Amino acid sequence: MPEAAAEQVRRPAVFNIPTNRSFADSLVAGLIARYGRDPLSLANGRILLPNNRAVRSVTEAFVRASESGLVLPRLIAIGEPELDERIGGALDPADAIEAVPPAVEPLQRLLALAELVRSDGESAVEALRMASDLARTLDSLLVEEVEPASLTEAAADAPELARHWQISLDRLRAVLVQWPQRLRELGRIDVAERRNLLLHRLADRWAADPPPGFTVAAGITTAAPAVAAVQARVATMPEGMVVLPGLSLKSALPDEEWDALGPYDNGRGQDTHPQFHLKLLLDRIGVARDEVRLWPRVGLAASSPQRSRAVTNAFASAQFSDKWSALKPDERRLSGIRAAVLPDSAAEAQAIALAIREAVETPGKTVALVTPDRSLGRRVSALLNRWGIAADDSAGKPLSETPPGTLLLGIASAIAEELAPVPLLALLKHPLVGGSDEARLKWLDDVRLLDLALRGPRPAPGAAGLDRHFEEKEQQDSKCRGCLAAWKRIRPRLESLDGQLSEPVSLAAFAGKLVVGAERLAGDKGWRGQDGRMAAELLAELQATEQARRIAVAPEEAATLLGDLLAGKSIRPAYGGHPRVFIWGLLEARLQQADVMILGGLNEGVWPAIPAPDPWLAPKIRTNLKLPGLEHRIGLSAQDFASALGAREVLITRARRDSRSPTVASRFLLRLNALTGGLPRDIVLERLTAALDDPGPPQPADRPEPCPPAAERPKRISVTAVDRLKADPFAFYAQAILGLRTIDPVDADHSAAWKGTAVHEVLEEWLKQDDCDPDRLMDRARALLADETIHPMLRALWSPRLIEAIRWVEEEERRNRAEGRRPVSAEAWGEADISGITLYGKADRIDRLADGGLAVVDYKTGKAPAPKAIDAGFRLQLGLLGLIAQAGGFERTSGSPRAFEYWSLTKYGDQFGKCVKPDKKMGPDDFLAHAQAHFADAAARWLIGAQPFTAKLHPAYAPYGDYDQLMRLEEWYGRR
Repeated sequence: MPEAAAEQVRRPAVFNIPTNRSFADSLVAGLIARYGRDPLSLANGRILLPNNRAVRSVTEAFVRASESGLVLPRLIAIGEPELDERIGGALDPADAIEAVPPAVEPLQRLLALAELVRSDGESAVEALRMASDLARTLDSLLVEEVEPASLTEAAADAPELARHWQISLDRLRAVLVQWPQRLRELGRIDVAERRNLLLHRLADRWAADPPPGFTVAAGITTAAPAVAAVQARVATMPEGMVVLPGLSLKSALPDEEWDALGPYDNGRGQDTHPQFHLKLLLDRIGVARDEVRLWPRVGLAASSPQRSRAVTNAFASAQFSDKWSALKPDERRLSGIRAAVLPDSAAEAQAIALAIREAVETPGKTVALVTPDRSLGRRVSALLNRWGIAADDSAGKPLSETPPGTLLLGIASAIAEELAPVPLLALLKHPLVGGSDEARLKWLDDVRLLDLALRGPRPAPGAAGLDRHFEEKEQQDSKCRGCLAAWKRIRPRLESLDGQLSEPVSLAAFAGKLVVGAERLAGDKGWRGQDGRMAAELLAELQATEQARRIAVAPEEAATLLGDLLAGKSIRPAYGGHPRVFIWGLLEARLQQADVMILGGLNEGVWPAIPAPDPWLAPKIRTNLKLPGLEHRIGLSAQDFASALGAREVLITRARRDSRSPTVASRFLLRLNALTGGLPRDIVLERLTAALDDPGPPQPADRPEPCPPAAERPKRISVTAVDRLKADPFAFYAQAILGLRTIDPVDADHSAAWKGTAVHEVLEEWLKQDDCDPDRLMDRARALLADETIHPMLRALWSPRLIEAIRWVEEEERRNRAEGRRPVSAEAWGEADISGITLYGKADRIDRLADGGLAVVDYKTGKAPAPKAIDAGFRLQLGLLGLIAQAGGFERTSGSPRAFEYWSLTKYGDQFGKCVKPDKKMGPDDFLAHAQAHFADAAARWLIGAQPFTAKLHPAYAPYGDYDQLMRLEEWYGRR
């Protein structure tokens, strides 16, 4: 062979497919043109690809290009962790694999690292998060093949390290000594190390004995030394080719800019540039950019080369961006790219869904949403369902957000919070719990009863506390009748979750508790489907892993730890969605194109994402070790963005604000706007999005004034409802006629109403059982404060105030006894016919005065009513109770009311407690006449008469807003 011909054979075969071409289709078109005439020749080759998604893309490209069927070459994903299982025949003979120890399981590795880094007093959650960061740091060292001894040299070149970095570095050195020993005990090696060994052996074997047929390394952009070694070998093999995606050639990126990318001897270079990692890869392969040739075939969905050059200009390094001012118009034009800026994330998702719907209307047209924002992808998928378009996010969903995952998290929360109402009800209402069909309907009926009974302050912890709580509710609250029986039917399924874990338990034991709880609550429904099987495998692995048996976890941190473990697993959607609609993450979108590419979430912090910090290695140490910088992923994101801009049609979207605050446009989008003077805005799409769910101009409601017929108006009213009837007739209408009543939130704080009820109960029992003996009241008050259902913070704040008020009650009672006054009844119910209406109510206390008259007492934990309100005809509860007493409406309490008193237990001046007498100015007879007159007027207008129930008739005396939303207060109040 002549020398020139031999030199040509040895020339590395490195090709480039620019971003304005569809990578997979171009690759397949070139291979079929070269090898497709002989089916056996094509089948005898192999294509090395970066991941499984790329394997699927190339397979689909072969299907599109095939006319009469093809026998495909072997498609091998060399970037996957399970390299020995994925790489297929490329690693034959089999002993090449068997000679390499197996890789440690990811969960086993995480737990083992957590054991190494966990310090005394550190929680298991924090230890696992530190271990996760450590695992990433170790992978960086292994992928770049950095020897542990290099750490010492790197640290010596950074004497100015802060103390906390020095501490982290010392801990890392200790781990690097202990970790290999731990792996030898397990008989395993790290996944990254195993991949390195297999790839280096593959490169060495192919150097000595190249495989038959062609070998193509396509679309692999990682510059890891082991991967670069394989690509370098492939490039020099007789039938080997390396095909790179989106390399900027000299016509678009001059040599001056290319050389300035680095890497440098004293640093990493411009690792945020989209071409940096490709330059690093070429350097490690040993190929100059001038040696890279253009792939001979053009695939589908190609845009113009001018746009590709304009995009390259847009991503010029900062020191070369001054060239933008000198570019000709056609060198800065980005035809076919438009932008849509929406007000918020919801509107952005709606706009993307509309754009997808529009593209689907064109027969054969494909459309893809590419975004790193998983929540945006899920929103778009949900919105497309309104048109029957199925498009699942191919990046998957975290296991923690699937039904089995949320079931396990619910069980963990219920255990940690000792069956507190909120986690308990969330667990009992879970869609997997309670059986199926008819059994679940009965289950939910029981759960609704428990929901009503658990409104208000939290009961005592555990099942025993719930037992007492439901027994009390069954007896005291008519709305909760049947809750005790419902609880007894549900309780057996919660036995495995009951009982406070007094001390931490092993992670394996806690996993076992989760399994038992899930099986009792959901049966086999918790383990069905892909997500159920993955959850079951995770728990089984936790139970079987030796490290999980040694790691102790406290109940209060178990749910957080479980959430972290579940979030680390992803459920990929099954195939079968719309054939022309795709939702891709950045990894899934590599090497793929659609006719319309929608690039969503172009905000800073989303695309590109904020670099994750490395708590183990200081930036200076990473630089000295020649590790990729923390911002190297920005360069990869930039390359993904630039590649996606090569589609025929591109829509870029962003939201002006997210769920928390205003947003900043992505640096990538800002560069495109700076180059072009502003991308064309898709005004039509923005307006359609705003109009799609626009309800039209607001039509505020008028002030409600319902006017039911006299037959439907109540002829019975409580003394406490009279104020509501007069001040806010609509609220009375909603409560008394419509039957609408507010209910407390679940696990509510101890409100003022609760405090008042509790104090009333103490004073009631004091009268009924102790005959108001002043010496026995304090013991009852202290027993109330000792109740285990009272939060310690409330006890600390309320206790001194209540004790002072109780002392005042004791002294008041002693004075009353000295004057010959004696208590007669407590919490006495009575009723009487007043002005044609049955008036009923409950007197907190009725005393017999020395002269035989009655004193009506009302306890107040707050302030007593103001005289101004009483004069205006409001706050007449005591007077109305006096009318009932005067009419003989209270059993065993005969006589004429001669005194009316509010015993207020709040602070007045420097002391707690005061006796307020509302009849002091007018006398008892006039006070009763005053109450009679105002009640008769109200009854004649709204209960016997036909006056409408106008909303907020006297707002100053209607302080409660329970029915404000029902009356649509904000729409009419204050409107002229």
